[in-house]
Amino acid sequence: MRGAMSQPVLYRGARLATLADPAGGLGLVEDGALLVRDGRIAYAGPLAGLPAAAAAGAEPVDCGGRLVTPGLIDCHTHLVHGGERSNEFEMRLAGATYEEVARAGGGIVSSVRATRAASDEALLGGALARLDRLIAEGVTTVEVKSGYGLDLATEARSLRVARRLGEARDIGVRTSFLGAHALPPEAAGDKDRFAGLVADAMLPALVAEGLVDAVDGFCEGIAFSPAQIARVFDAARGLGLPVKLHADQLSDLGGAALAARYGALSADHLEHASEAGAAALAAAGTVAVLLPGAFYFLRETQRPPVAAFRRHGTRMAVATDYNPGTSPLTSLLFAANMAATLFRLTVDECLAGITREAARALGLLAETGTLEAGKWADLAVWDVERPAELLCRIGFNPLHRRIRRGIAS
Repeated sequence: MRGAMSQPVLYRGARLATLADPAGGLGLVEDGALLVRDGRIAYAGPLAGLPAAAAAGAEPVDCGGRLVTPGLIDCHTHLVHGGERSNEFEMRLAGATYEEVARAGGGIVSSVRATRAASDEALLGGALARLDRLIAEGVTTVEVKSGYGLDLATEARSLRVARRLGEARDIGVRTSFLGAHALPPEAAGDKDRFAGLVADAMLPALVAEGLVDAVDGFCEGIAFSPAQIARVFDAARGLGLPVKLHADQLSDLGGAALAARYGALSADHLEHASEAGAAALAAAGTVAVLLPGAFYFLRETQRPPVAAFRRHGTRMAVATDYNPGTSPLTSLLFAANMAATLFRLTVDECLAGITREAARALGLLAETGTLEAGKWADLAVWDVERPAELLCRIGFNPLHRRIRRGIAS
């Protein structure tokens, strides 16, 4: 298969999962057709409903009955970093907790040391190797966070490398400034002062360079308090930037409610979120991003309150949370499998979570995440019999073709 911006392409003989069903299902269409013109979807629906005149001059492409979904979206990653942390894996196998690893000099601060020491080209090369694994599974958009620099110079370098990923590969990249990720050694334990530095100095400088699409933070006992995160979020609001939050992963500090209060695009992790937190997210339209890779890797037992999310109508996305220490996972399909097996999400919820709801979590739903006329032609074509097969076959990549903005690869 191939696509072209200069000539319309008609993909026919497809089984579409449009994810555009207002009721929230997969929006399955048998004997479907997709008309792509100038990189955007001009029609998505039954072949019988496509006017012949609309497809005049289009290059026909037979999908052979394959399943076509929106291109996958990984809405939470930490792809840019130096070093690796397999020693911490061994520590946890010996019984150390997340907090104990961090307090022993490991954790995020370990990656900070390695990232500061790495060259830009080393950071780019490592991130591209990880990104290529995601692309090979049909990912067409990815979010990339900073947060392993924790000083202005290295945060800027990391975000520039993240921007370069979108230049080196055919993929959409959204950047999140995660300066409030951890306390660097030079902060001498003063979290209030460092949060002020992030809000008042780092963020404006990075925004002035055009490096920031959203602002993130880690609200947790081993990271920053709600008040400290609020200071950063107030600065983001003043600059007109959306916010996201690592919330309620290890304890309930009210992170979900904090994210909701700021109208955050997403609140992520949420293993310890309360019923009230779930309701607040739903009321604010903030997406709950579930990260089963970290849950699995850290051998956690407290699951996110999925039943509460369903009761209140909270939107749920799923992401890899790729990072070197607590979720070294570069398979979004496996993340979706774990969301089903560990968190009990349905097939429909999982597939929506790595397409439509992931787009919503990045503020991109108007442009991608579903197969609808007017949106970018970001597609994945799969060699599967039914949608559930995308989730159930561990380590199996059934991608037949990836198409981004109408161009097939």
